[in-house]
Amino acid sequence: MGDSSANRVGLLAGWGRYPIVVAEALRAQGREVYCIGLAGHADPLLQEICHHYQPARVARIGQHINYFRRHKVHLATMAGKLFKHKILFGRFGWVGLLPDIRTIRACVPMFFTRRVDRTDNNLLTTMIDEYAKDGISFCPATDFAPELLVQPGQISRRKLSAAEWDDVRFAWRLAKELGRLDVGQSVAVKGRAALALEAVEGTDECIRRAGSLCKQGGFTVVKVAKPDQDMRFDVPTIGVGTMEVLHQAGARVLAIEAGKTIVIDQPEVAKLADKYGLSLVAVDAAALEQRRAA
Repeated sequence: MGDSSANRVGLLAGWGRYPIVVAEALRAQGREVYCIGLAGHADPLLQEICHHYQPARVARIGQHINYFRRHKVHLATMAGKLFKHKILFGRFGWVGLLPDIRTIRACVPMFFTRRVDRTDNNLLTTMIDEYAKDGISFCPATDFAPELLVQPGQISRRKLSAAEWDDVRFAWRLAKELGRLDVGQSVAVKGRAALALEAVEGTDECIRRAGSLCKQGGFTVVKVAKPDQDMRFDVPTIGVGTMEVLHQAGARVLAIEAGKTIVIDQPEVAKLADKYGLSLVAVDAAALEQRRAA
């Protein structure tokens, strides 16, 4: 009889529906899912879907690794949002997360000697590298659910005007530069003027800030992957909640990067976009250039 551990996949679950969708996809493929639900982030519904579920604090890397080793998990994936501002800038800082010894040792270059900055890439790569020391490798969650990566094309019924396409091209350049600097993924603009740039607050708060600054509404949001995007973590993601925030803030257009953006519950997302009269489109750099030349 073969090694049953080869059929096991570890899931490190953050906030949102994305971890649920990934867990369901893994179960549909006959996999055994061993899930660490990050405290203050993971949906309790995961307990009903996964083969085994363990709640744990974010800054307990040693506990996470021991859990996976105990269950003979060698392959893992990460899904869901982490609220970086709460992790880094809570009242007591990262110490308030009660990190274990393994986490403290791994984070010495970022929090003590400060030789390394605390960008998303550095924080998450540090975490994944610690797992790798114990023979636990991470792969992109989209390897198990590739259908979540949006294909190029118009998703909603409402199409963009020429002026809105100009705004998309303008915001695309800004967003790619933000990504290159590992600052954020989203930019809101109107009339080729920047309204809001995403940083630690996340896309939803960036959109809300744009709405507070643009009372007339009708602005454009572009969300892209980093130029060197590691598909194992921090992949751009939208869902029905994004549509609600766009509508409430007064946005008119959302352009996302085709092939690099996860859309959760795409049929429902498209229906909400149509209901609210939003333009939702998936594009890439080549398509933008072709449209400019047309």
